[in-house]
Amino acid sequence: MSENPFAAPASASGIQWSDLKGRLLVIEPLGVEHDIQTAFGSTDAVRANVYAIDGEPEEFLDALVFPRVLRSQLAPKVGAKVLGRLTTGNAKPSQSPPWLIAEPSEADLAAGKAWLASRQSQQFAAPAAAQQQPVQQQAAAGMGAPPF
Repeated sequence: MSENPFAAPASASGIQWSDLKGRLLVIEPLGVEHDIQTAFGSTDAVRANVYAIDGEPEEFLDALVFPRVLRSQLAPKVGAKVLGRLTTGNAKPSQSPPWLIAEPSEADLAAGKAWLASRQSQQFAAPAAAQQQPVQQQAAAGMGAPPF
């Protein structure tokens, strides 16, 4: 039988913020979703790609970010990349502490820039050897006449 050309479905589980606490994250907010029905009622969320870039790299593509303070930090940044460490703020009485992104340190900023540069360099693969030859050599090798 031939190789399966289809990708496996993505995991349906959400982000476990507690597993990412203290990690350096790059978050790409994609948009704001309104009136999402959850077990706790209707709420808003930020749709985002979330990358944990230190330690064992992890990525959560097209994820919904529900924590309120984190959501308020990300919503105005749709179309940008946000870098920082996931941490918690001060809890109000009878509530859990809010999740938030702390400002990156100089070392975090350097790591974020290096991660971004490596991702961008991977997006552009070198052309195949035949494509690297000048157009005249390709034509002489029987690959067709130049397009001009």
